[in-house]
Amino acid sequence: MAVLQDHQIAISWDGKGRALDNIFVERFWRTLKYEDVYLRNYQTGSELRAGLVKYFQYYNNQRPHQSLGYRPPARILMEGKKNEYKSVN
Repeated sequence: MAVLQDHQIAISWDGKGRALDNIFVERFWRTLKYEDVYLRNYQTGSELRAGLVKYFQYYNNQRPHQSLGYRPPARILMEGKKNEYKSVN
């Protein structure tokens, strides 16, 4: 904790028995396991690493996300950057 505080990193959690701080990360790991890791049954660490690189590319650039209107995160990011650029000009 002291190291985090020394670097002015905010420490946040919802308290005992509450998972709200971690819910999005936990959901992501579940999705990764069920959509890739369990299906591919990687045999080596090298296979796993290469497979995860491919999955992360797919997840961020092609996979539709319900919470984002069935668009991939990369599209949302690019739309945001376009809007920022338009608002500056």
